[in-house]
Amino acid sequence: MKSCRRQAAHLRLLSEVTDYFRRVQHNNQITVAHRMMQTVYRTSEFNCYFLLLTVAIKKRSKVPGVMITQYVEILPAGKSTPDFARKPMPMTTQEGKKGFFKAMVSGEPAPAVTWGRNKGEVDDPEKYKTRYDERAQEHILEILNVNPDQADTYKCFVTNEYGMAVCTVTLNVIEVGFKKKAKEANGQPPQDFRKMLKKTVVVTKKKKLPPKKEGEIDPKLMELLISAPKKDYERICFDFGVTDFRWLLKRLNQLKKERKDEQAKVVEQVDNVKQIEVQPNGRAEFGLDMKLHDPNSEINLYKDGTMVPYGDDENSKHSLKKTGTKYVFSIKDPQPEDAGFYQVDVEDANVLATDFQVPAVEFIAKIKNVKVFESEDAIFQCVLSTPLNRITWSKQDSSLEHGDKYEITVSEDKLIHTLTVKDCKMGDDGAYYAIAGISSSCASLKVEADPNGKGPKGTQTGNQDDLTKLHKQKDDLEAGDGKDGDGSGDGGDGTNKNLLTGDDADDKKKKQVRTGPLVPDTVVDRGVQFVCGLSDTVANIGERAELSCKLSSETSEGRWYKNGKLLTSEDGVTIIKDGACHRLVIDCCKRDDAAVYCFEAEGRKSEATLNIQDPPIINDDALGKFTKPVIIKAGENAEWKLPFSGGAPMTIQWYKDDDELLPGLNVKIETSATGSKLRLVKCQRKDGGEVKIKIKNEFGTIEAISKLIVLDKPTPPQGPVDIMESAVTSVEFKWKPPKDSGGCPVTNYIIERQQVGRNKWSDLGEIPSSNPSYKDSDVDPGRRYCYRIRAKNAEGISDYLQTEDIAAGVLRYPGPPTAPKVVSAFKDCINLSWCPPCDTGGTKIVGYNLEKNKKGTNYWSLVNQGGPITDTKYAVTDVFEGAAYEFRVAAINLSGAGDPSLPCDTVIARDPMRPPGKVTDLKLTSSNYTTFSLAWTKPKEMKGVEDEAQGYYVEIRPIENLEWTRCNGIPITLTSYTVLGLKAMASYWVRVIATNYGGDGEPQGFDSYVTAMPPPVRPKFKDRNVKTFVVVRSGNTVRLNINFEASPLPQILWLKDGTPLPKHVTITNSDKGSQMLIPTSERSDSGIYTITVKNIVGQESLNIEIRVTDDPKPPGPVELDQKIPETVTLSWTPSPDEKRDDRLHYMVSKRDSFKRTWRTVADNLFNNKFTVINILPGREYYFRVFAKNDMGLSPASESPVFGTIKQKGMFKVNIPETKSFDFQSPPSFIVPLKTRTAPQGYESYMSCAVRGDPAPRVTWYHNHISLNTNTNYHITNVCGVCSLLILKVGPKDDGEYKVVIENKLGTAESSMTLIVRE
Repeated sequence: MKSCRRQAAHLRLLSEVTDYFRRVQHNNQITVAHRMMQTVYRTSEFNCYFLLLTVAIKKRSKVPGVMITQYVEILPAGKSTPDFARKPMPMTTQEGKKGFFKAMVSGEPAPAVTWGRNKGEVDDPEKYKTRYDERAQEHILEILNVNPDQADTYKCFVTNEYGMAVCTVTLNVIEVGFKKKAKEANGQPPQDFRKMLKKTVVVTKKKKLPPKKEGEIDPKLMELLISAPKKDYERICFDFGVTDFRWLLKRLNQLKKERKDEQAKVVEQVDNVKQIEVQPNGRAEFGLDMKLHDPNSEINLYKDGTMVPYGDDENSKHSLKKTGTKYVFSIKDPQPEDAGFYQVDVEDANVLATDFQVPAVEFIAKIKNVKVFESEDAIFQCVLSTPLNRITWSKQDSSLEHGDKYEITVSEDKLIHTLTVKDCKMGDDGAYYAIAGISSSCASLKVEADPNGKGPKGTQTGNQDDLTKLHKQKDDLEAGDGKDGDGSGDGGDGTNKNLLTGDDADDKKKKQVRTGPLVPDTVVDRGVQFVCGLSDTVANIGERAELSCKLSSETSEGRWYKNGKLLTSEDGVTIIKDGACHRLVIDCCKRDDAAVYCFEAEGRKSEATLNIQDPPIINDDALGKFTKPVIIKAGENAEWKLPFSGGAPMTIQWYKDDDELLPGLNVKIETSATGSKLRLVKCQRKDGGEVKIKIKNEFGTIEAISKLIVLDKPTPPQGPVDIMESAVTSVEFKWKPPKDSGGCPVTNYIIERQQVGRNKWSDLGEIPSSNPSYKDSDVDPGRRYCYRIRAKNAEGISDYLQTEDIAAGVLRYPGPPTAPKVVSAFKDCINLSWCPPCDTGGTKIVGYNLEKNKKGTNYWSLVNQGGPITDTKYAVTDVFEGAAYEFRVAAINLSGAGDPSLPCDTVIARDPMRPPGKVTDLKLTSSNYTTFSLAWTKPKEMKGVEDEAQGYYVEIRPIENLEWTRCNGIPITLTSYTVLGLKAMASYWVRVIATNYGGDGEPQGFDSYVTAMPPPVRPKFKDRNVKTFVVVRSGNTVRLNINFEASPLPQILWLKDGTPLPKHVTITNSDKGSQMLIPTSERSDSGIYTITVKNIVGQESLNIEIRVTDDPKPPGPVELDQKIPETVTLSWTPSPDEKRDDRLHYMVSKRDSFKRTWRTVADNLFNNKFTVINILPGREYYFRVFAKNDMGLSPASESPVFGTIKQKGMFKVNIPETKSFDFQSPPSFIVPLKTRTAPQGYESYMSCAVRGDPAPRVTWYHNHISLNTNTNYHITNVCGVCSLLILKVGPKDDGEYKVVIENKLGTAESSMTLIVRE
């Protein structure tokens, strides 16, 4: 009985569990059976197996990329499933470094954290270490020594008894150096070694960059930054894990300067450096703009320090494409083994460095096709299998950068990448590419016209289901459920659905929602459309405002509305209709004119808002009064008032000397809606300065400036006081005027005196301010005095300046004068002079004592025995002829004689020689860029006037200086001299001075300055047989070497057809010649090249015509036509080169069946028809037509065989009947005018053939102006062939030319266009 009851209980429990399982499964709450427990009940009667299931409810975390699995249906109170507060972030690190993944988790009870990876385990303690940082509350997985095998997707599991949270994160490892993996290891077939032998390459090694040291910057980073533009600095540093690179800039600038100096040896300029990127065509490209000094310089490409061979064929693995100065390197079909550090060197100088990384990434969801209306935004999104910091977005011809037009965003986990094309226009149509690594995805954007003229701006993406699927694929990837996604997405279905649904669709201000196709299946007439809708406008009060729009029809009428109310001309507005343009004009805007204006025509509407602004305004009269300076006395109040007008609210700010004034004890500010008032209370002298008011509202700002001048007493006079004299009977001193006069001039100084030791100050009176000095003559010898000095102006008296104690009658001797100077010397008299001492001893100098010393003795004797010398010069007569003397002098003041001066130079008592005269025949014998040589003739001796010259000085002076420089310190005796150390092409004045004991004679110089250069030579070209006409085959190099002779160094100018040379033409100049180089010539390089060599002597020019052409292509098929017996007319289709080669012409050759030799019958034919005469019957004729230009002949175009049968018969004379005929006919053209293209500066010839009876009158016109009387044109009419010749075509000759022929029977005309090519 008990066993039956137990069995029944077990069956009821099993039934309840089964019903619960079905009920939960019906509610879609069970997605995965996460855990199973099997309980076995055994009794003697039966075995009952019970399967206990726990639910596994999946839900999404608030943190993107985290999936949570809940184990129970209802969480107990206070409990929660585990989650990530901050999930681990993807990491890129170098091989050999440490790697860290950090996560912060939450949950109750506290969850446990474990780590895993897709391709292996993380339980090896020598490779992995897990720990918990309590201070930062972070769970950390530390990879001790990262190697390439550890690059993988890692998982972080957070579990407790109520659930589990999981997220994935990737580790990218940068290998050190380039490690190429064998293809056999990847399952590819063995390599064909015979093919490898055919392409044997000598590999050259380049010095590799030093390896990165612990704690230092990777040298590869600095190499990349040196080559990269500044806008890429942040991106490159981020790839290397450097978030703040400002501290690198100083070192980087130094390295850039060194690299630039290195490049300057071989490269003239390097610009537009572009880092390597995978392009939509599947090639990886990088390049730069570079101008080489030598076009033949060797350019090498290195990968990880090993030279890589490249070619100019796009089929090569590595290729170089050069266009002018633009160099583009490309890698065909890039693979992971192509990753590496690439460098481009010119000779030994590095010009570019770029790092090519190929991450292992694929598209889980590709971008979809998008279709939008104009002005809407288009969104492209994709999901990657591996997180990347950035991917490349591009169109077919260019990469897209984040900016105003394109917005590029990346999700936090770096898996979802988004491109938003803002404000789409018709020109945005086309294919868009997302490139990640070497994988790419493509989708198209279709932009169509907005039928509403100015519709609401929306955002369009691919299909909404596709977008939902895209996010789901991303979440599945991050949760690590093993589903890789289908990778589909070769373009969406083009359906336009908006991301907004539900209530948002009812809001007119939200983005619009569309269903169904954008383009209808059938085309219907949509009626009148807005070509240009209304635009929002802003105007100031009182100004003119205008709203305009344009319809697709000029006949459509419309109505204007203001806030829904119909407008007419009676409402104070002007309504103008100008064809399809409709305008609404408000001449003087008021506040109530601000509204929403609408223009409606045939059911179409366009709206715009007119905003009325009211900026601050100041009346001109009020502004004039305000700007006048305010002048007050110290202690008084200053006040400013300024009325203004403008829209409220107003912000009023007062400033003094750019410091804002705030209300306070001495500052009072009153402000109303129409004015402001500033009041400064009890102003002081220091308060003076500039006063400014700034009035501001939401529409603008206006300022007004005034000035405050505060008058006050002056500041004290300035010291120190200088004592000019301190004698026995007087004291004299001086001072400096006050620093601040108080705003008005100082009138007087007040002087007071105090005898030291007494308390009384005596008033000495006032003196004028013109001379700030005072002499006190009422002093007692030996006493000391102190003085006070005050300044006085109209506002009061300043504080005093007090002097130090000044002693009267103290002995102070003067300082020594300057050493005496010998003015002249004779056998019985020596004349001397000197200067007074700087230190007078406080009193005036009363005289001097002069002493002499005979050379060879130590005794100084007084010269002026009769008393002091009062002058500063003296004639010494107590001398012996032929004796040598020295002299010194001492100053004497009221205290006595001071110290003597230094002795003068030794002078001999003898009669002087007279200075010599000027040198003669001064000439320049030779010169170069650093020296020139002079020669002259000795001056003649004239007794009593000029004595013999004993030496010479040579002096030079640069023309920009005023001082002469003596080239030789000691006189030379030769009459020639070479001046050294000159600056090339510098100009100097030169003179020569003859000298003797009597002094220097007058200088003799040149009439003009001398230039440091070889003798001047007028420029002239050396090569007399230089070719002035050069023909070059297209694609070949053009090199012109022009040798010339000129001195000084000339200025060389090259022109092409009178204009500067194109950038791809290289000019190399030297002192003896110039070279023009066109590396790869094109037909556009044809023209007249002019070289002008110019220097100060003259100039010379040489014109060389270069014609770049190619072998002409043959003319088309030749047709034969015989209208007149014994003649045949050949006509042929023009050669394809005729349009681009104005010198191309034709040659016709003939051969008959009799002679069998070819003979030229016509040459220089510029038309496509020719008549051959002397065709004999009975013979077969063969014709060839050649196209001919400066390069030579084209292959021949042969005609069919032409022949006539010679018929023999009886000679019969038929005399025709005489009839009268009327030969009159209206004028007509046999051969009309043909359009021509002529180079500028060449002659142009145009002709036509006319007929008519009577002979028609011919008139030529240019742009409808008759040319028959213009002598600048040569016009002829010979036997009906009318021609016009222009000898030298210029830009004014461009245009239409017309020939009008007329006689009494009618009129005819023919016109053509002459195109003048520069």
